[in-house]
Amino acid sequence: MQAAPVRATQVRTTATSAAPVRATAIPSVADALRAVESLLMSGGQRTARRNAWTSVLEDRRRAKDRVEALRVLEEAGTATRTS
Repeated sequence: MQAAPVRATQVRTTATSAAPVRATAIPSVADALRAVESLLMSGGQRTARRNAWTSVLEDRRRAKDRVEALRVLEEAGTATRTS
């Protein structure tokens, strides 16, 4: 998962000391959806949904790799025929 962006805010202090910086995470839409999901779904359902989504992403990656492999094989076949 991607980390939430961090917003730095300065805390005002006296003029003689350096101002410390306080970092607070900006909540994202994905974080809000995960919070709602955790309230509405049981742990098993949530895990099943995440596993299904991971499977979809893996299938997409394999399909992309397959297309790239076919392209390389076709280029190699074309290169051997023309030389």
